[in-house]
Amino acid sequence: MKHTQKEIAEAFSNGDFELTFPYLSENIIWDIVGENLLKGKAAVFNNCRQTSEYFNSVETNFNTEDIIVSERKVVIRGTGEFLRDGKRLNLITACDVYEFNNKNEVEKISSYCIPEKK
Repeated sequence: MKHTQKEIAEAFSNGDFELTFPYLSENIIWDIVGENLLKGKAAVFNNCRQTSEYFNSVETNFNTEDIIVSERKVVIRGTGEFLRDGKRLNLITACDVYEFNNKNEVEKISSYCIPEKK
C-alpha cells in the first residue's frame, strides 16, 4: 500500500518507524538539531530501533498540534509525553521537518526537540 507524504511523516513523528522504513532514501540525513546528525539509512534504522526500545519501556502520549504540507515538505509540530507508573518522566515539544525527493522518499529530517524545564 502506498502512503502519502503526510502519512509517512506523521508515522515517523509518532514513533511508527516500521511503516516509514520503505520510504527512507538510502542517503537520508536525520539532523536532531543540537544532539545528533545521522547519515544513511543504516544509521537512521539504528537510532529508530533504540528509540523504539525506549518507547516500549515507558507509556507514551503523542499529541500532534499542527501538520503543514507543501510540495515535497511536511512539517509536524507537537508534543511527546513519557510516563512510568503514571509519573511524567519527560515532556518534549517537537517540530519535525521532512523533505522528500521525487521518488516519494524521505531524504532529510530536521528534528527540533525541546524538553520541558523541570
